[in-house]
Amino acid sequence: MAMSTLLLFLFLTSSTIATTPTVCQYTLYPSFCRSSLPITNSSANVFDYGCFSVRKSISAATKFSAFIDKYLARPSSLTTPAIRALQDCHYLAQLNIEFLQNTFQTVDDKSQTALSTIKSQDIQTMLSAILTNTQTCIDGVQATSASWTSKNGILAPLANDNKLYSVSLALFNRGWGHHVKNNKPTSFHRNKHHIGFNNGHLPLKMSERNKAIFETVGRRKLLQQAADDQVVVSDIVVVSQDGSGNFTTITEAINIAPNKSAAADGYFMIYVTAGVYEEYVNIPKNKLYLMIIGDGINQTVITGNHSVVDGWTTFNSATFIVTAPYFVAVNITIRNTAGAIKHQAVALRNGADLSTFYSCSFEGYQDTLYTHSLRQFYRECDIYGTVDFIFGNAAVVFQNCNLYPRQPMSGQFNAITAQGRTDPGQNTGTSIQNCSIRAAEDLGSTKTYLGRPWKEYSRTVYMKTFMDSSIDGEGWRAWSGDFALNTSYYAEFDNSGPGSDTSERVNWDGFHIINATEASSFTASTFIPGDEFIPQTGVPYDGGL
Repeated sequence: MAMSTLLLFLFLTSSTIATTPTVCQYTLYPSFCRSSLPITNSSANVFDYGCFSVRKSISAATKFSAFIDKYLARPSSLTTPAIRALQDCHYLAQLNIEFLQNTFQTVDDKSQTALSTIKSQDIQTMLSAILTNTQTCIDGVQATSASWTSKNGILAPLANDNKLYSVSLALFNRGWGHHVKNNKPTSFHRNKHHIGFNNGHLPLKMSERNKAIFETVGRRKLLQQAADDQVVVSDIVVVSQDGSGNFTTITEAINIAPNKSAAADGYFMIYVTAGVYEEYVNIPKNKLYLMIIGDGINQTVITGNHSVVDGWTTFNSATFIVTAPYFVAVNITIRNTAGAIKHQAVALRNGADLSTFYSCSFEGYQDTLYTHSLRQFYRECDIYGTVDFIFGNAAVVFQNCNLYPRQPMSGQFNAITAQGRTDPGQNTGTSIQNCSIRAAEDLGSTKTYLGRPWKEYSRTVYMKTFMDSSIDGEGWRAWSGDFALNTSYYAEFDNSGPGSDTSERVNWDGFHIINATEASSFTASTFIPGDEFIPQTGVPYDGGL
């Protein structure tokens, strides 16, 4: 990261008096900041400016949501793709309002200038996601037909809103982001009625039938944790296409899952037996602590075929969508079968904070896995695709996964990643650790690259990963001309295999060969708070290098 970027986040004490020009120099948009934060109080400090900026952001997000409502109230004047793009914008605006209100509760508390590490990370994550959500709306609207005359009426206010959100993030990072205590992450609190997949302890409220089901699943040692680690499960329902379970579709099981569960309640487990489930699964944000376990990769399969060519937005083309925090999936395959000819067609879209996927596979072509936002972890998963097949702007760590570039359409090349960080203050990026890149069986001589910069501050790191000969010697591919080549952060550390030779790599300012100290910043315990949420899942992980 450049020294000028690092200076944005130097510690500023709460006692320091800050005029608007002084505060605004630490933002990405100083002129906009000065005109937007006209605080006249001579004793105002960075916390006052940060609080004012967040309050103004809430007003902007609320106004934009109402603005979108007016467009959607007269859909006859819009094309179907435009309506779908605006529906995405409305959903994302509502998320932004919620995140901003949560942020304001913290920054408005004058006694909370010294936040714990975890709390500070949580707020930075929400503010980062707000920028991602707004950019997703912009991208969706821009992708609709050029003949849509109302398009500019949407994009102009969004551009200003995005600047305001960026200012809020920069001021938070400046005032609160490094004003933290080095607290040890808290552990997952287990109640006395808990389940261990290996020891068979059961919560009292589980039915006798579900006890038997649990013991059957548990004997498969799906989570493979040590004997003294236990996964708390409140209850289990079974999905089976032959009618022998509680439900025949996954959606029915999700609908009856409890809302807003707490950690102490444990996971509500949905066991999905082997079969091909042709349904579009959407797990909303109120279904906290939901765990879906299947019978294995290519045994329990969820499949769909929505695509951009067929009129869907990239955001809503996904076969499987999850936004519920603390979600866990094990032993399932998620597919989008639209094919390369249909361009963007997502298998999984994940916007679930502190979510975990273990021993799953994601199959598609362009845009297979949309790591949209917030914090995510993937372990021992298989990912198949062509153009930008891992993309998005989450803070995400992939460990011990298999990445399979496959054959794209004629004239296309493969890019494994397209990371979407738009602001240097965002805590987002893609970390690929101890993984393996091998050509899929159908891949011919198509050039394959480690990634390309989708957005200006794109950030992707490969560490201790095997790269076969399908990886082009340059390693990385430009997006368009010299866009983001100097502002992105692309790094490699201690990789192996014929594709890992860095002697012919790109010479961009944004590309780095890093050492172990730098690489450790992108591990599960540091880049995401892995020690905080992964142990409760029972999924194995490496906290460091």
